[in-house]
Amino acid sequence: MKLLYFDDFRLGVLKNDAVVDVSAAVEDIPHSGPGDLMNGLIERWDDYKPRLEAAAARGAEVPLSSVRIRPPVPGPRTIDCMAVNYMEDGTRKDPAPINAFHKSPSAIIGHGDTMMLPDVPATIFEGEAEIAVVIGRTCSHVSEAEAMRYVFGYMNFVDGSARGLPPPGNVFFQMKSRDTFAPIGPFLVTADEIEDPLRLQIRLWNNGVLMQDFNTGDMAHKIGTCIAWLSTIHTLRPGDIVATGTNHRGLNPFMDGDTIELETEGLGRLKVRVRDDLKRSWARKTRLQMHEEATEKTPGMYPDITPQLSGKYAK
Repeated sequence: MKLLYFDDFRLGVLKNDAVVDVSAAVEDIPHSGPGDLMNGLIERWDDYKPRLEAAAARGAEVPLSSVRIRPPVPGPRTIDCMAVNYMEDGTRKDPAPINAFHKSPSAIIGHGDTMMLPDVPATIFEGEAEIAVVIGRTCSHVSEAEAMRYVFGYMNFVDGSARGLPPPGNVFFQMKSRDTFAPIGPFLVTADEIEDPLRLQIRLWNNGVLMQDFNTGDMAHKIGTCIAWLSTIHTLRPGDIVATGTNHRGLNPFMDGDTIELETEGLGRLKVRVRDDLKRSWARKTRLQMHEEATEKTPGMYPDITPQLSGKYAK
């Protein structure tokens, strides 16, 4: 099933290119807002799934093009993002040690929304194409063998980044948790609809130009491994998000006026805009292109960033 919020956060079920309002079927779930409602629905899924199926079967279909799509999981308790979790198309000799960081849930935006680039001296702004896992059951100290049973579903996720902020060493919080730096959606797809989450192609376009194009099979630490490891650090709860990392080779600068589209097989296409009131600019190059131009190269590493060309903070 494909779940989404639309208009004033009405709960819907996607049917082809239409949405059916199923809000009435879940109104008895205790909640104070759409985030609580989705988390509560996920937690009670076995009881409410038949209700939603029945409501979707009998409800009126409204063209998806006529509604405003909202973030499908607007209130996770936590967002865990896996770091350096791809083999970079086989160019890394060994996996990086398993690692992660937190991104603020308040950074979430949805399909059709705008990522705002803040007035900070970042060396570059980027967005990483990722597949995100949504947790379905309370999860603590689970084994890798059991971990996938705790997955409720999947969705597209863009991990926005403001790179190179001072001071050195004070990095991930201020780089990753900016408002609007976590676009998700457009839908939340239940796990039963995805045959193999480790065989999905992920593509990101910037202004219609394909920039990232990689397969989830290239993950260094697979989804079950990530969930099991995270669950030894803190308890994961229904509705929590685990973003599984990206292939860095296609990362490229996000700039004012850009239209970003992220599509993962089976998860729909997420579309967001970028706005920078400072109108800063960078050369339109990917990390791989910068790497290929560099005199000295490190196999499997793509740290090369094109310098800022114009605007405030350009050197």
